[in-house]
Amino acid sequence: MCGITALLLADHNLMASIELHEGLGMLQHRGQDAAGIVTCGNKGRLYQVKGNGMVRDVFDQQKLEQLVGSMGVGHVRYPTAGSSSTSEAQPFYVNSPYGIVFAHNGNLVNADELRVFMDQNAHRHINTDSDSELLLNIFANNLQKTGKFRINEEDIFTAIKGIFDVCHGGYACVAMIAGFGIIGFRDPHGIRPIGFAKRSSPKGTDYMFASESVVCDGCSFMDFEDLKPGEAVIVNKNMQALADEVLKRLGPDMDVDVIIPVPDTSRVAALQTAYKLDITYREGFIKNRYIGRTFIMPGQAMRKKTVRRKFNAMSLEFAGKNVLIVDDSIVRGTTSKEIVQMARDAGAKKVYLASCAPAIRYPNVYGIDMPSPHELVAYNKNEDDIAVALGADKVIFQNLDGLIASCKKFNPSITSWDASVFDGKYISGKVDGAYLDHLARLRADGNKSSFEDMQSPETLGLYNFNLQLK
Repeated sequence: MCGITALLLADHNLMASIELHEGLGMLQHRGQDAAGIVTCGNKGRLYQVKGNGMVRDVFDQQKLEQLVGSMGVGHVRYPTAGSSSTSEAQPFYVNSPYGIVFAHNGNLVNADELRVFMDQNAHRHINTDSDSELLLNIFANNLQKTGKFRINEEDIFTAIKGIFDVCHGGYACVAMIAGFGIIGFRDPHGIRPIGFAKRSSPKGTDYMFASESVVCDGCSFMDFEDLKPGEAVIVNKNMQALADEVLKRLGPDMDVDVIIPVPDTSRVAALQTAYKLDITYREGFIKNRYIGRTFIMPGQAMRKKTVRRKFNAMSLEFAGKNVLIVDDSIVRGTTSKEIVQMARDAGAKKVYLASCAPAIRYPNVYGIDMPSPHELVAYNKNEDDIAVALGADKVIFQNLDGLIASCKKFNPSITSWDASVFDGKYISGKVDGAYLDHLARLRADGNKSSFEDMQSPETLGLYNFNLQLK
């Protein structure tokens, strides 16, 4: 029997170590052999203190002050597998992929089989006899298979499902991915205990996982909820800004029944928004992956026709409900308008639309095919006007400050950002009204088609053919 806890604070200037230490004190009865805390600070840097002994023996004020960062994982150990060696004090850590910290309570009944798999198939070195290190490396191996530079919630859920498929026994786990967030999950039979709770703060919402509700109660967290068997919960530190904007626009008494993403890129934001607002998340649109991007298609008529072919709304998810649809951005509004109408046709009572990006009101001059400003749905319009244009009951945009703050968390050394499509400030200079008018004439749908006709590909082909004859 062990005790586990994880904490993420909304205020990134605060230190999670103090409350993690308090929490481990409240879990001391679950393990007196060893204790440890790992925190994550600026730029994803990890800080660790752990060792054999009681919580009071392992930590003092000086060591707690060394644990920098607003999120972290804690563990107290009672060894039921492995040994009492200091090397088996948790949390455990692997640097690849992404920097993962892991703490676990429970036992695996097929540990020997998994060690063989780790050695012969995954080629990952297991340094101790601890089941926790096995679970960590299986999780890491599953994430490694994505091959991605940056992972999202879907990748993590898939990796955890992979754990459920091969790890047999009872286990409750907390994990932290450097710079990303914290995770809690429970074995498919729900044998070992774990739950989570929330707490409002001036900067947003704090989240805590713990083996027992007494930890959350003692730290003034509210609404403790046990994770269900086979359930995983992910708290992403970087995707809460849109949820804050939705709450500001719709108010605490909002009547949203369900949050639905427009596949695929808005899923991450929709998941986190649903989690923070405690509203049901559902997949309501089926996407045809063989239809090209409407954003780059020539002509508004073709874009509009293609949206209906690209997405199909499932009536079961919309009928009789007030829905909040989350999209990554709104440019011309072609997709958004059709999506809103599809939701209404499927039976939605009210349709709210949230954009992960701020309102796009200015053209892009640096290589992205943003049209002339007159083709942008947000040009010279406020949010109420845009809602009318799209047929939505209300439209919510991420604010620019929130977007920049979220991006800065990945690389605080970047001090300025090109946000010209949102604020009209072109960082390179030499972009004036005359240049934008010239660009608008070139990019207008009708003008672009005429220009492309003049540059017929046959001309190039004939010219090359003649060159070959000489």
